[in-house]
Amino acid sequence: MTNRLPAASWTTRPGLAALTRALGADHIRWVGGAVRDTLLGVEVDDIDCATTHTPAAVIDRCGQAGIRIVPTGIDHGTVTAVFEDGPIEITTLRRDVATDGRRATIAFATEWREDAARRDFTINALYAHPESHEIEDYFGGIADLDARRVRFIGEAKERIAEDHLRILRYYRFQTRFGAELDPVAEDACAAMADTLKGLSRERIADELIKLLSLPDPHATIARMRERGVLGVILPEACRQHVEHLGALIGAEGEQGIARNAIRRLAALLPPSPEVAETCAARLRLSKAQRARLVSAADRQADDPANPKALAYRLGVAFAQDRLLLLGEDAGVLTGFTPPTFPLKGGEIVARGVAAGPQVARILQRIERRWVAEGFPDIARVAALLDEELRKT
Repeated sequence: MTNRLPAASWTTRPGLAALTRALGADHIRWVGGAVRDTLLGVEVDDIDCATTHTPAAVIDRCGQAGIRIVPTGIDHGTVTAVFEDGPIEITTLRRDVATDGRRATIAFATEWREDAARRDFTINALYAHPESHEIEDYFGGIADLDARRVRFIGEAKERIAEDHLRILRYYRFQTRFGAELDPVAEDACAAMADTLKGLSRERIADELIKLLSLPDPHATIARMRERGVLGVILPEACRQHVEHLGALIGAEGEQGIARNAIRRLAALLPPSPEVAETCAARLRLSKAQRARLVSAADRQADDPANPKALAYRLGVAFAQDRLLLLGEDAGVLTGFTPPTFPLKGGEIVARGVAAGPQVARILQRIERRWVAEGFPDIARVAALLDEELRKT
């Protein structure tokens, strides 16, 4: 693999050129994911920039150049330059002064290698010159990319001790980029798994959701369970649930259903709304995520009997979740848009029924019949209304 950044559309963005002029080519490097993904031929989303300038100097120089700066993480040496063609995160070179596994006290550094040494994996410590595109690789990251190997910089346990979240990051990066698990890294992750308990639930959830969002995390999740890592963050997940995840991922692919991390999380839990609620609260999931997880957990044996009725009641996404988790065909709902019930209460009142609870009851009975009959047209709805009114 080359030690020069291949041609990529993102490197020609006007914003990058403006930033290079403002800060000086010798004082900045493109770093991390953008460099790594370009070498792998993967589409780049975010661009990170490392600089020898202090944040104050970055703000001053960019201000003089008319570049808008937002102090997104200035306490940690990070600001964001805002351009029409996308933001660029700029971080001053750093070194760790003290760490406790959750957060680090940092000091600004002046050497690129010193900044590289505090990063997690060799494949994330690649620095590209903004003009020559030559890559500075201090720890063998290019060779590791070539071998599809995810390796901690230096001693794995030391890197994990600095930030316990690196355990989950290792498994996520391994799933995305690795060919085989690194036994040294895996042993370190297993030995230090209990340290994950000291992290915020939000950080845990964020990494877990990112892992489950990857194309096929099943083998990694299975290995995490075997090594005792999964049980720390998701104690509800047993071997059977991990196997269920594998089956679900297979079904998603076979049926052409877009993968969803919350659906996959539901596969790792027993089908219990109460357990789902507990898990959602522990992981501090958003309201939308919690609602989807609980719905998936509340799947019923008779849900597949009428998939479109289920989609009408829950929405297509929630209905597909349940069908997939039950091992049923969710493809029948692809392209289906639940119709709108065509009868209003005012039409019943106009037929002589006094406004009130009775109108609501009639509406509900007609709607249930309409759904059961497969959403017939307005003529049939009118006939159903006649039938119901004759009963009153």
